[in-house]
Amino acid sequence: MKKKLIITGSICAFLLVAAYFFVGNYFYNFALNVDREKEFLEDNPNLQQSDAVVASVAEEAELADDEFKQKYSPSKLSVVSSDKEQLKLNAYVYENEQAGHKWAIVVHGYNGKAKSMTRYIRNFHEKGYNVLAPDLRGHGESEGNYIGMGWHDRKDMLLWIDQILKKDHEAEIVLFGVSMGGATVMMTSGEELPSNLKVIVEDCGYSSVSDVFVYQLDDLFGLPEFPVMNAANTVTNVRAGYDLYEASAIEQVSKSVTPMLFIHGDADTFVPFEMLDKVYEEANVEKEKLVISGANHGDAEKVDPEAYWGTVWRFVDRYIN
Repeated sequence: MKKKLIITGSICAFLLVAAYFFVGNYFYNFALNVDREKEFLEDNPNLQQSDAVVASVAEEAELADDEFKQKYSPSKLSVVSSDKEQLKLNAYVYENEQAGHKWAIVVHGYNGKAKSMTRYIRNFHEKGYNVLAPDLRGHGESEGNYIGMGWHDRKDMLLWIDQILKKDHEAEIVLFGVSMGGATVMMTSGEELPSNLKVIVEDCGYSSVSDVFVYQLDDLFGLPEFPVMNAANTVTNVRAGYDLYEASAIEQVSKSVTPMLFIHGDADTFVPFEMLDKVYEEANVEKEKLVISGANHGDAEKVDPEAYWGTVWRFVDRYIN
């Protein structure tokens, strides 16, 4: 009888462990494996274009973007990641003869790439900046089989900053990112940064990876944090080498000494608008926040480009000549 109980218990334990890793692997592949299609992004109601976008204004901006792409051909730059992965990472550099020492690093979002950031690259370039636009690991032409959600990418940002300083040791740099790019620049803010990094602008970044994943688990699947997040976190540690609960923009921002502008649309239901105050309140630096009324996720610039860029330039110009 005792032997039977031991065997039964062992089988149950095995099945529980197998189920735990099955769930963890499923959600890892769903969210972080770059080789799996991110079908949940398609027709996602939380990613629909904002009703507040003015069609004529959007069309004019798109035409300007197209003209910019035709006029300027960026050079390519690469670095090798400083971790054990030794990934070859790619970036595009848009040099500007009028820039002097002004540089912007423009960081894309989840499942995006550098070349999807033309709107932001163009505006910085037109403002007289040299622009470096990296493909985050696992995106675009950069190597990597997982999405770093900004956490490993924060270390990669240090390499790109160093590349700029090799080109121009007097560089004055603004670090700018949207969505996961916004989280990336916030996570970078807590690292030891050179004095050349003058200011940071984040647009609709999440407060932490665990916060946004817990929110999406409930929104997409109606599932609780426990035990799904725990299983996904175990698998992420094994397969990608980072901890979902450690990857926190809040913690990094609280350590920052770099002036920071925070932007978010108040209609954002993909990275909830409430996350703005969570990161803003933890920043013990010179800071401002801009809320764009009626803007869904990543649409703040499209909804009110005048307020958006006006605020960006007023803030950034305080720190970069």
